[in-house]
Amino acid sequence: MVNEVTPQEFLDRRAAGEQMTLLDVREDWEVTEAPVPSDTVHIPMGELSDRIGELDSKKDTIVICRSGGRSAQVAHFLERQGFGKVFNLSGGILAWSRVIDPRSTGS
Repeated sequence: MVNEVTPQEFLDRRAAGEQMTLLDVREDWEVTEAPVPSDTVHIPMGELSDRIGELDSKKDTIVICRSGGRSAQVAHFLERQGFGKVFNLSGGILAWSRVIDPRSTGS
């Protein structure tokens, strides 16, 4: 079981100045349909093992996908790779669109 954070908790932590990485593991076409903040690191789930070096394992990492399933798998994978604090964004971009940005439909 992985730790989770809600979209609002993520934004609250970010507003408080916490340094963390938002990792988007959706496919390229999904990202264009439902955007997230511009400083988000985008690595599709299938490419993560080859591109893991692009991430800072010392920073808290929040993982997001469409609904939370893929991101939970990736969060678990990152924990096994020795990443410090990893969180799944509960509900994914679908929850994000309901709570934070209604323009991000996630459909």
